[in-house]
Amino acid sequence: MYYKTYYASPLGKLLLVCDGKNLCGLWFEGQKYFAAKLGDTMPENNSLEVFKSAKNWLNRYFNGQKPDLKELPLKPQGTEFQKKVWKILCGIPYGNVITYGDIAKRLNPLSRSAQAVGGAVGHNPISIIIPCHRVVGTNKSLTGYAAGINTKVKLLELEGVIL
Repeated sequence: MYYKTYYASPLGKLLLVCDGKNLCGLWFEGQKYFAAKLGDTMPENNSLEVFKSAKNWLNRYFNGQKPDLKELPLKPQGTEFQKKVWKILCGIPYGNVITYGDIAKRLNPLSRSAQAVGGAVGHNPISIIIPCHRVVGTNKSLTGYAAGINTKVKLLELEGVIL
């Protein structure tokens, strides 16, 4: 069973979803792929420890601190390929960016294209914490972000990234 709660971030309302112990989703309201495949019948439960920890993490993040994503039990749902891409995202340091092509090269010998990587990055179900906003196009060009380019820019600015 999944549970939900909400978080009022400086960039908009966030939906957090967990399985009772692990954070399974975090989306900006109206984000592309918003709560994909989870349905909308989840009961709201603000008292779960995982939600308290995630909200504390988000508070620190939006206050300019650098909380470690390893503090949270994460359980994103996706294909094996998506999970490999998301694992690479988890290794991108705060305030840094990587290109889709660089991620594709790290996945070798799977020989996946930057486009395939882009699809996996776009379907990341735990925004911000699994930092898909730190992925940019060639020459650090800003490309798609499921919550919108303006949100991506604001997250990167918060982290001090100069593009």
